[in-house]
Amino acid sequence: MSHGQNEPVPHNKGDPYLLEGSGMPDTTNEERGEKRKQTIDELRREQARREKSYRERALKLFPWVCARCGREFSGKNLRLLTVHHKDHNHDNNPPDGSNWELLCVYCHDNEHSRYLDAEWTDGPVPGGKKKKPATYKAFSGLDALLKDKKE
Repeated sequence: MSHGQNEPVPHNKGDPYLLEGSGMPDTTNEERGEKRKQTIDELRREQARREKSYRERALKLFPWVCARCGREFSGKNLRLLTVHHKDHNHDNNPPDGSNWELLCVYCHDNEHSRYLDAEWTDGPVPGGKKKKPATYKAFSGLDALLKDKKE
């Protein structure tokens, strides 16, 4: 008798509804999907709770103006104003708001796109450490060499 990949395989010891050799009860795709959905919902609620707390604080601390393009917000369009974490760490929420800036959704998307682009290239990461400029001078001493040739 052949068994399907996810069907319980009866064996001599233990529960006949355990997958052979796994020691774990078989879970259906529906059960796994429901568990995944619950986990995702819980993560989204936690993210929304975190966002709400620092967003409300940021809106009290800063003027309702995009820090990049200068667009002003109020009333219904206030939802288009987002809180950007300067160091890109969403858990770094100091009470003074020093890691935040208010950006409109368009400038916020642009900022994160620049950050992602910089990760794929050798270019500087926005908000990261700046590389020291090159100090090698290829033509230093050239004037002395040319003077000797002219004479």
